[in-house]
Amino acid sequence: MEFQSCVKIINEWDIVAARQLGRNVAKELGFGTVDQARITTAISELARNIYLYAGQGGVSIEKLNINGKSGLKIIAEDQGPGIEDIRRVMEDGYTTSGGLGAGLPGAKRLMDDFDIESIPGEGTKIIATKWLR
Repeated sequence: MEFQSCVKIINEWDIVAARQLGRNVAKELGFGTVDQARITTAISELARNIYLYAGQGGVSIEKLNINGKSGLKIIAEDQGPGIEDIRRVMEDGYTTSGGLGAGLPGAKRLMDDFDIESIPGEGTKIIATKWLR
């Protein structure tokens, strides 16, 4: 890890700031426009979930360089209510907000690696990585 930056998610404008940070870092790393769009969409979904369900939290962006392989890691973390049934929220079409239900499953599909940890009553941490091809 050579670089990390974090955007606190408190209001809807912070979602925009997190997206912009992710796009800028992805561009710096050499990701093409399609992967930049995938990364910013995943960040948007993760940041929006923090805002809607936890009230506040943070999105961190890290540049990765592991064994000559470059990538970008997103860490979305909150101390909100947590997720009772991770398997259920990862099902396509499941929604608690009346949306399309593409949030977390959609973010997972957009990234190469996706890990979610959640403890009810304590919060949620999601780590998603996209590798440069």
